Amino acid sequence: MLIDSHCHLDRLDLSAYAGSLDTALDAARARGVGHFLCIGVSADNAGAVKGLAERYADVDCSVGVHPLDLEPGAAPALEWLLDELNHPHVVAIGETGLDYHYEPESAALQQASFRLHLQAARITGKPVIVHTREARADTLALLREAALPQAGVLHCFTEDWDMAKAALDLGFYISLSGIVTFRNADALREVARQVPLDRLLVETDAPYLAPVPHRGKPNVPEYVRDVAEYLAVLRGVSLEQLAEQTTNNFKRLFPLARVS
Repeated sequence: MLIDSHCHLDRLDLSAYAGSLDTALDAARARGVGHFLCIGVSADNAGAVKGLAERYADVDCSVGVHPLDLEPGAAPALEWLLDELNHPHVVAIGETGLDYHYEPESAALQQASFRLHLQAARITGKPVIVHTREARADTLALLREAALPQAGVLHCFTEDWDMAKAALDLGFYISLSGIVTFRNADALREVARQVPLDRLLVETDAPYLAPVPHRGKPNVPEYVRDVAEYLAVLRGVSLEQLAEQTTNNFKRLFPLARVS
């Protein structure tokens, strides 16, 4: 069984499935995808992701505010976040983190929000899902400052081995998306070969970043199999071994998820 450890089911382009999320999920299940983690990115979509987790037994969700979805001048309130996290199918916090590629001018606000999410992780014991782009030093500094007792994950990883190693040393997992299949991703492929198999996750980040051979199309959860197949070849293991290990990793990282 495979798990799509990071997807945005409330944002999928369902035109290829006659507008039906049920059909899209069935297509993924037919390709061996047995569970989905639907990711929160804002206060506005927290209700939507929780609703999907309530609707489908093989969907769990996270709640948080993406660094590019912050309200101008204000980090989310800790009370709001803790209240949203108090739900049986919210198994993680985020996605949160730092993105200086698009909004370097909001670095201070992003850092304040990231600290708040990390505080919520310490209070609740739930793992944190981290987005980081062009913010390596600050991301690692805040993770070290937080010193969380539980693991988290750097999702859709695109950084170098030094950052991956630093995150692994902090107890974090590394999740790889379809980016690893891109023609210009040689450096990321080197990272993908080195991450210990027991600390690796696979994801789509759908509807974004469709893997080869689906580049140019909207990404969908069934394509996590393409990511897994590519990684299995890259690492010289069978798809079955990679699927079993990444599924076990997901269960370990997200113990509240309803994975059968």
